[in-house]
Amino acid sequence: DEGRLAQLYAAADDPDVQLVMAVRGGYGLTRLLPSIDFERLAASGKLFVGYSDITALQMGLYAKAGALSYAGPLLAGDFGAEEPCDFTLAQFWDCLAGPTHRIVEEACGNPPVDVSGTIWGGNLAMLASLLGTEWFPRIEGGILFVEDIAEHPYRVERMLLQLMQAGVLGRQQALVLGDFSGYKLGAMDNGYDFDAMLAHLRATLPIPVLTGLSFGHLPRRVTIPFGAQARLRSDAAGFTLALSDYPTLRSA
Repeated sequence: DEGRLAQLYAAADDPDVQLVMAVRGGYGLTRLLPSIDFERLAASGKLFVGYSDITALQMGLYAKAGALSYAGPLLAGDFGAEEPCDFTLAQFWDCLAGPTHRIVEEACGNPPVDVSGTIWGGNLAMLASLLGTEWFPRIEGGILFVEDIAEHPYRVERMLLQLMQAGVLGRQQALVLGDFSGYKLGAMDNGYDFDAMLAHLRATLPIPVLTGLSFGHLPRRVTIPFGAQARLRSDAAGFTLALSDYPTLRSA
């Protein structure tokens, strides 16, 4: 842990570094949270990029220092993949070039929505684990996006209901679901699949729930600046996210 903290600060303090990207996800970021000087990271002006376990760092940056970051690719899993996904890399560089970015998704079955607010989120299990801590930002009128891997639908439902019952979802404009693949229903699930869970959520949660965001533990993934301003519009054919007011790469 001390070594990882030292690497994090070394990257933040290096004047030649603009972007700090996680090598991979996995586990362990929450162990570091009490020791991280988030003001120091924010003052560095670096763009911190990653997803999955890195959600904890992004939550802490915004909660403790109001600093924006990027829910985006990983160095090993994406840039270092045997066959990198052209879509994922193009989305990443287009977003970082700024000053605005537009995500267009073809997704049927979503409710009509036209809302604006701060976009934030990431890995659902990480969000749920930080609820009630000092690293969970209080965002009013936001657009929350979530994803996870190998979580059965009943567990996804339980975590989202936890966020609702804690008052988090009631303060948002909309909930956008990314990818939730990697699970296999068993006998104990009693046939309760993702579609059944989604129907229950839409009947229960106090905000519109959209699906179809290309974000999660899959090769094809959009990049989302955590803390940016966003306008979400959906119709019968799909939805768009128009993103603005986020930091970008400096020109060389």
